Amino acid sequence: MIETENYFFEVKVDSDSRKILVLIIYDIIENKKRTKFAKHLEGYGTRVQKSAFEARLTQKKYNKLMEEIPRFCSSEDSIRVYRITGQSQISAWGTKEIPEDDEDVIVI
Repeated sequence: MIETENYFFEVKVDSDSRKILVLIIYDIIENKKRTKFAKHLEGYGTRVQKSAFEARLTQKKYNKLMEEIPRFCSSEDSIRVYRITGQSQISAWGTKEIPEDDEDVIVI
């Protein structure tokens, strides 16, 4: 079952922006299925933590990802996709760099 939570920020959204910034976090119990999901997400974005991926997607790729996710999630699992709009800011500490906005995304 998909649950949607709406958060509203008082920022101006750039209507010319062609990419959607998303954060995908997950807690999948079964190791094999969790590994398969992580490999799948590598085709969309960059792993930023063990169970978190960040991606900049076109609307078409975002829609495709949202259609594919349910097949990886059982009733014991949790997958959340945060669609970040407006003027977002990413701060990071540690060994991972903030991924740049790549134009080429390979989806397998």
